Amino acid sequence: MTDARRIVVGITGATGAIYGIRLLELLRGFPEVESHLVISGPGKRTIVAETESTVAEVEALAHRHYDDKDIGAALASGSFRTDGMVIAPCSIKTASAVAHCHTDTLLSRAADVTLKERRPLILLVRETPLHAGHLRCLLALAEMGAVVLPPMPAFYNRPKQIEDLVTHTLARALDHLRLPHRLTEEWKGTQPRPPRFDPPGA
Repeated sequence: MTDARRIVVGITGATGAIYGIRLLELLRGFPEVESHLVISGPGKRTIVAETESTVAEVEALAHRHYDDKDIGAALASGSFRTDGMVIAPCSIKTASAVAHCHTDTLLSRAADVTLKERRPLILLVRETPLHAGHLRCLLALAEMGAVVLPPMPAFYNRPKQIEDLVTHTLARALDHLRLPHRLTEEWKGTQPRPPRFDPPGA
């Protein structure tokens, strides 16, 4: 693919594999985007446990996929130019590894490279409730330049199904990658509810 915008997608073992899968599907809709996928070992188990997809089917959604143990892969170097990375979902284990520069897997190394090269790193951290250690980790990531974007559902868009909630969160991730889309409408503020009229004698 010539002059492609390379986007790295990481899928970890946190619940919410649907976020990573749906993101890959959405990226296929951008002709200029070349997706590069890394799935952790626990991430592969979660895909099988939570979805009807096989790991091979998910990997086939990406233009290229890599073994998480292959720390010599292209994604491990800053000289391999990318336009950002999204980890969806992002486990606390992975978030902690990135926050503490513990890069013993390709996924954590690719995230570290994204930060050091000042490229967008978006983490859909999936854990609740959060204790103080979790919060310190997320604060460290934010201070390092990562976008901490937990998949918290929004309801002002009147979602009707789970797909609506997933898409809304991923639309925000695409915004941070500067990928134009029409998945959600721009917020224009609350609109006053029209006054209720009760006919006489009602």
